[in-house]
Amino acid sequence: MKFLNKYNNSKNIRFKSFEKTLEKCLERNLKIIVETGTSRGKRKFFFIKRYNWKDGMSTPMFAEYVKNVNGILHTCDISQENINNAKSFTKDYSSFIKFYVQDSLIFLDEFKDKIDLLYLDSLDGHDPIAASEHQLKEIKISLSKLHKESLILLDDKGSKTNLSINYLLKNHYKIIYETEHQVLFSR
Repeated sequence: MKFLNKYNNSKNIRFKSFEKTLEKCLERNLKIIVETGTSRGKRKFFFIKRYNWKDGMSTPMFAEYVKNVNGILHTCDISQENINNAKSFTKDYSSFIKFYVQDSLIFLDEFKDKIDLLYLDSLDGHDPIAASEHQLKEIKISLSKLHKESLILLDDKGSKTNLSINYLLKNHYKIIYETEHQVLFSR
């Protein structure tokens, strides 16, 4: 997966966990990625959009991965501006991405396909209680859409994951990779 090299930026503090996750996806032939909380990017001089490496840039990495494996990325965000920014970063992969401007809980509830990789990064972690409760609700809605080879990647360990980690462990998921910022689960 040489394409990942361009995302290995010193400011991309989540790169190693994304790399490990996508390696596992490739090993398991996983092609359907569902992401809540799209990469926002940031504006420079009011009109130039650019990567925000601090956010990890999951959407462009996932988009390029699904293009390489002929898969599909479903990315959801409650903000139209965030979706628009993500579209500008991923225009070369647009035929492999479906964008949704919607609350993640509604989106996940209405999502009917099986999920190969579930990446949960919605709701900012500034309020750890609300963020943790929200992520747990996302997991509970999604569990029936996962299969035995599915992966779950949780972002913002310690602020959003306070309830989710224990819930997944109690439901027969195992941590297969962990960093300071993210936790990757599998059955």
